[in-house]
Amino acid sequence: MVAPPRFLQELRGSVRLAVDGVKGVTNIVEAVHGSVARVAPVLGAANEKPLGGIAGLVYRSISGTTGLVGIGLDRALDAVELVLQAVPRARGAAGSDETIAPQRDAIVSALNGVLGDHLERTGNPLAITAQLLRRSPPGPRPLLLVHGLCMNEQQWTRNGHDHGQALASSLGCNPFYLRYNTGRHVSANGASLAACLEATFLDWPVPVESFAIIGHSMGGLVARSAVHQAIAAGMAWPRLLRRLVFLGTPHHGAPLERVGNWLHRGLGISPYAAPFARLSGLRSAGITDLRHGNVVEADWAASRFRLRDTRAVTPLPPGVACFALAGSLGRAGSRSWQSDGLVSVQSALGKHARRARELGIPASRTWVATGVHHLDLLSSQAVYRKLRLWLKT
Repeated sequence: MVAPPRFLQELRGSVRLAVDGVKGVTNIVEAVHGSVARVAPVLGAANEKPLGGIAGLVYRSISGTTGLVGIGLDRALDAVELVLQAVPRARGAAGSDETIAPQRDAIVSALNGVLGDHLERTGNPLAITAQLLRRSPPGPRPLLLVHGLCMNEQQWTRNGHDHGQALASSLGCNPFYLRYNTGRHVSANGASLAACLEATFLDWPVPVESFAIIGHSMGGLVARSAVHQAIAAGMAWPRLLRRLVFLGTPHHGAPLERVGNWLHRGLGISPYAAPFARLSGLRSAGITDLRHGNVVEADWAASRFRLRDTRAVTPLPPGVACFALAGSLGRAGSRSWQSDGLVSVQSALGKHARRARELGIPASRTWVATGVHHLDLLSSQAVYRKLRLWLKT
């Protein structure tokens, strides 16, 4: 018998956890299977059309004959394995393990965003462990890129563009990337990143001239947390940091999380994550940190579901040039100008109705990219040109 593909083995355990107690799980599995079967791009609109042929018949039969979540899911995944095993596949063909890897990683990353804290607590092997990944040799101008919720380092490449690689070509930066479990608290991921960077720079083979970090969305909060905790712990690497750039970071929270819609709007951007948007009642610690923009443990220690913003002010690191870039869906002055679809312009720029809570980033170091969605911050050429200008000197 042909061994089941690796992504299905992992999907069996992960999706079962994600849909614990949720009705209609077979539809979720079918949607994920359909995206994988069509080899959909990692980012883009979801196409959740029911599967046809034998696979579709199997899923509809399971949906109609079982009301037990666990049994139904296991049977669904058994059916997927049988269907795929019955179809001969050439090595490297669409749907093979070789070509499915980015899609499989997107599924695992989405699951970690939704239930990563639970995966970690229960010792599930699908819980992502923080790690720094290089795509080029280390050099004197290291540039760290930190991704956002439910994503991974591969998704810095969007529409054929990667800010890190582009800056490497134009400015001689040496990009490396963080992969982390976005369902954990921001403060926990900040502590992990701080420790990873301390170990990394102890072994950096060349003298560091200038170290910079770019954080997208939640990644900006994780970067702030890492610097803050590293300075408090007396680590050495913050002394190398010269620039900290935030792309669409919800410094003061994201309204969509407060109404429980972050998953519906945020996960809908990927055909692999979209099915899990149906589980919006299952919000991880990382997602609830986006309610107010929690950075340190004290921000959520009393209750991670607290409606009032009781955070203490966590200042930006001294001696580091900080920049904030926001996206907006419309022109200045219009109602749609206020947000990139997920994060408000005010929150992304670190501004707040209460002056004491403002991050104090100078206006000369802030910028609003008009007509740019939250995810398009990763591929916008206007955003890239601004990054190149800010990181040039």
